Amino acid sequence: MSDEAHVPVLLEEAVASLAIKADGTYVDGTFGRGGHARAILAALCARGRLIGIDRDPSAARAALVLAHSDPRFVFRHAWFSQLPEILPELVREKIDGVLLDLGISSPQIDDSERGFSFQHDGPLDMRMDPTRGESVADFLRRTTSEELTEVIRDYGEERYAQQIAKAIIAARARAPILRTRELAQIVGAAAGTRTRGDWRQNPATRTFQALRIFANRELTEVRETLPRVVSALAPGGRLAVISFHSLEDRIVKRFFARATQPYAGDSAIARLAIRESALPGAPLVLVGRARHPAPAEIARNPRSRSAILRVAERSLHPLPAHWPRGYLDGA
Repeated sequence: MSDEAHVPVLLEEAVASLAIKADGTYVDGTFGRGGHARAILAALCARGRLIGIDRDPSAARAALVLAHSDPRFVFRHAWFSQLPEILPELVREKIDGVLLDLGISSPQIDDSERGFSFQHDGPLDMRMDPTRGESVADFLRRTTSEELTEVIRDYGEERYAQQIAKAIIAARARAPILRTRELAQIVGAAAGTRTRGDWRQNPATRTFQALRIFANRELTEVRETLPRVVSALAPGGRLAVISFHSLEDRIVKRFFARATQPYAGDSAIARLAIRESALPGAPLVLVGRARHPAPAEIARNPRSRSAILRVAERSLHPLPAHWPRGYLDGA
């Protein structure tokens, strides 16, 4: 799929959920190939501003083309958890909205050289930013069976994690595992033809998901970013998050649930002998229910079927002096 052909998931719903003010300042925390960004820019007037962020070098190249053609748009090649360091150099006031489109994009999946997909043979990398961190091939070269089992089980929700990990370690003893197809074959042989939740799913799907999430610290990024984004929002500003699997959506859902409680989700405060009217107000207010792609969108783009959009708005109430642990761990 070319960059031009890539259509972002829940495009209209996500942009509408931001309730864009024409002269507002917004952040697209996962620029990708710019589909959401261009739709946001279309809703802004000449005084509006959009800040794009992405850690993927390919996304950065696409973003710089847009930045050169539209003075309202500025881009930073960074992880979205770096938002607090990026904003002060670009804006003086609080921002009016942030959009986070989590997970992996179709151009990343379809580029065999990135190593994200078992459907295309390529180097076993899987890093969204190849200049930082450890490739999956390097991780498999040095990991233990116990650590690998935990990664596949916890990040892939794979019931056969132990068998798959042992098979990978055994194969590694014969030769380094360097290619995506090679890893997929090892996983497929270890998982066998046992009944799975979805019979259409390739046996390697969950293992590849787990290794990608681990290599890119994806869940940690979400946990760290959510409270930081809320701190950057102006009253009435909105945070819209699109998730693609249960692990990241669980973090978003629980964060929103706690941040929209009248005592800011801090159970220690809730147990104190304080009148309810005196409790700190909720820093966020939920905006509608979770949204899923319509059947027509799923028909056009089957990869969108697992997407979930959740939206919350910054209230007038002050932020908690410190975020309770539950905000950060998603527990």
